[in-house]
Parts: sequence; C-alpha cells; structure tokens
Amino acid sequence: MAKKTHVSETPATAMLRQHGIVFSEHPYEYLEHGGAQHSAQVLGFDPFAVVKTLVMEDEKARPLLVLMHGNRKVSTKSLARQIGAKSVEPCQPEVANRHSGYLVGGTSPFATRKEMPVYIEEGILALPKILINGGRRGYLVGIDPQVCVRLLGARPVQCALAE
Repeated sequence: MAKKTHVSETPATAMLRQHGIVFSEHPYEYLEHGGAQHSAQVLGFDPFAVVKTLVMEDEKARPLLVLMHGNRKVSTKSLARQIGAKSVEPCQPEVANRHSGYLVGGTSPFATRKEMPVYIEEGILALPKILINGGRRGYLVGIDPQVCVRLLGARPVQCALAE
C-alpha cells in the first residue's frame, strides 16, 4: 500500500480547516518558474482548472490578488478598467512576498499577511473543482471555487488572455 505523503500545515490550510472547508492535498516536485502549467502536467490536471494566485498593485501601490486560470494571463488594462483603477501591474517578487507572507511560487489567497481585495476570473467559478496553492511551493489544494467567494469575498472579473 502506498504511503500518503504528509504535508505539514500552512496558514492557508489552517484557515480552510478552521472554516470547515473540505480540501484534497496535491504535493508535487516544485520547479522554479514552472508555474501552473508545470504543476498541472505533473499532477495530471487540466491547466485551466489549476488556479494561480497573482499579487498585483494599482497605480497607488495598493496590493490586490488576482486568481487566474493556469493557462491564461491577466489583461491588466481590462482588470484596471473593471476595478476602477488607472492601472494595475504585477508586484515585484519581494514586494509580493511582503504583502502575502508567502514566497512567490507558493502564494495562497488564504491567510495572507495583509488583507487585500481578491478578484477571480469569472470562468473559474463555473468549474466543479479547482487546484489552488496551499501556501507552499510544490503544494496545491483541491477545493470548490465558490470557497474563494465565501471566504475571501472574491469578486468576479473578465480579464483572461490566452497565453
């Protein structure tokens, strides 16, 4: 019988457990700059259902999170227009780490250091299950995407571009 790999608790999984959210654990071999496409391939999932957590900021350097399909990128112009900002751009990795409390590549939208508005690509909410970072590099959790709306107040946006 195969031994299940135990993954130690992260702030993200602690938050999910605290709210009674059922989730599956999906550890994998982390690859620097591999991104959601790599994790989807290694775990055998459609990259469309693997959600990346992106730390961005508006023109006033106010941080925000964007949840996007693993095989799509964010149209920052479209996002800015929808959220009433002049511009939106990705944060530098060290700034993203400070805002989220997680290392880039291991950023979860759950239990971030700073409370930030969360925007979710609308198509994600139509999926039955998503894989999203569990708060550590090489570790995804499988959840119902509606959890992002209930726990994070994630607001739907339409800003996906093909990669």
